[in-house]
Amino acid sequence: MTESLTTLQARRIALAAQGFTDRSHATPSMRTLERTLSRTGVLQVDSVNVLQRAHYMPLYSRMGAYDVDLLRRASQRRPRRMVEYWAHVQAFMPVDLWPVMQHRMAGYREQRGKWGFTADPTLEPGVLAAVRDRGPVTARDLEEEFSDGPRTKEHWGWNWSQARKVLDFLFLVGDVAIAGRNSQFEVLYDVPERVLPASVLAAPTPSKAEADLELVRRAARSHGVATVRCLADYYRMGVAETRAAVETLVEAGELVPVTVPGWTRAAYLHRDARLPRRVGARALLSPFDPVVWERSRAETLFDFSYRIEIYVPADKRVHGYYVLPFLLGDRIVARVDLKADRATRRLLVQGAYAEPGAPGETAEELASELRRLARWLDLDDVVVAPRGDLAPVLAAVAAAAGRRG
Repeated sequence: MTESLTTLQARRIALAAQGFTDRSHATPSMRTLERTLSRTGVLQVDSVNVLQRAHYMPLYSRMGAYDVDLLRRASQRRPRRMVEYWAHVQAFMPVDLWPVMQHRMAGYREQRGKWGFTADPTLEPGVLAAVRDRGPVTARDLEEEFSDGPRTKEHWGWNWSQARKVLDFLFLVGDVAIAGRNSQFEVLYDVPERVLPASVLAAPTPSKAEADLELVRRAARSHGVATVRCLADYYRMGVAETRAAVETLVEAGELVPVTVPGWTRAAYLHRDARLPRRVGARALLSPFDPVVWERSRAETLFDFSYRIEIYVPADKRVHGYYVLPFLLGDRIVARVDLKADRATRRLLVQGAYAEPGAPGETAEELASELRRLARWLDLDDVVVAPRGDLAPVLAAVAAAAGRRG
């Protein structure tokens, strides 16, 4: 008999799986980061820096104010705990996933990348040799040597040099790895043996079925409860291979079929998922946070319709350029368009909107969270613009808090 969950139970299970009920550490440490990464599975990387880069924010949302050098140490120092790869999209993942990704790398090799344009194969040996001799290097370091004339504007990679295209291909197929990024956020490429632990490189490559099973297993742990579509999206897998892995995990008792009101697709509960009696979260979620990155899941779990509007013309945006959902308890109760004005040391709230049924304490709780975020970003003040239905009361609360110091 299939078990049933209420929407509230499913929501609490999902938030617990993502680490929002973990006991906080007074001073977040590397152990805290590793625990958080074990919950999220991946940290999506994105170059937008209007507030804070995407991979830093899920850690902050779960760990609180932490030293961002922890992430640099985890991804660039030995023993390296995580590495960038195309795991969800571009993302940090635990280093032990490298062998599991070998089949994905082989697929990219067979299809000559993933972007629709092809790197010049005749340049690959020279670029790889240059990385081996000089790494870690950026694409810019190699552009002059491997230039073949002006950059073209073909397809998505219109502004990529040949060196950049070849390096990206070598990265996708696993011939090079990302050793870190420089202060301009440029990727630093190096050979895998100088990036990854020897034990990881020596680990056997699982079969394709075993790799699929492991990725779906990890996605299920990070979700707590999910549909096949949710599970497939987490590591960007095909639906058919995800469904096959789900069937195996159901037979093994690792996943339990459940129903959730309003979910039109079959759902599966991980056997180790926790159902907390309450969730006491208060967090601003990045647009690239795993809780909300699969928009249809966010809508069914939280009744929260969310679209990122970075690429929408300014006059057509509904809520703003970089809008963060505000999680309070086990509900998303508001959303705010934020910008870190580093020149004036102010956190700008360019729009603030309450969700239907938001509790009366929303503005006060949000103001407190904004002040905490500002301190973490080393900003001195929170300034609320008069845009959005929540803005007037939020501005008054923030101003009163500012006067109290």
